[in-house]
Amino acid sequence: MPFAEPTAPPTRRQQILAAAAELFARHGFHGVGINDIGAAVGISGPALYRHFRSKDSVLGEMLTSISELLLAGAQSRVREAADPAESIRVLIRWQVDFALDNPALITVQERDLGNLADADRQRVRTLQRRYVEVWVSTIRRARPEVGEPAARAGAHALFGLINSTPHSAHLDRDQMADLLAAMAYAAVHSIT
Repeated sequence: MPFAEPTAPPTRRQQILAAAAELFARHGFHGVGINDIGAAVGISGPALYRHFRSKDSVLGEMLTSISELLLAGAQSRVREAADPAESIRVLIRWQVDFALDNPALITVQERDLGNLADADRQRVRTLQRRYVEVWVSTIRRARPEVGEPAARAGAHALFGLINSTPHSAHLDRDQMADLLAAMAYAAVHSIT
């Protein structure tokens, strides 16, 4: 998985994806060329083709990889949680940490999903739906009185709150993480 929880130095492929995410977030997918991405990682644009077949494939792998990472991370954290209340807390913290640590990816995912090739877009949408289902089932376990439609709407609202970080991070990282987690936790308990 090209985007992964940090355990080892990034590969060249991961460096390219990270640089492309920063550039796409700043200039938009169509405002960035292969030469720009190559220059950002210290190689020529054509040398990028040793790692990716096109700029479209960079975006496809970027958004597919982060969707896979979010889903796998959420599933493992919920599975390891001691009880439903802890499941909510770890799920919220997982999304908050991801959003704060990857604002460029949040921006690209939000803005450039429509630029994916059809097969990549379908794969990302499938992964995103599965991620939402982890949230919906976790919310319903913690709050059994909440119906499925309300839990689904609440999950999407939580994503909006947490994923606003590229536009709203005005505190240091730890303070912002605590604020977002507290707000998200309170929001879960206000779903009716």
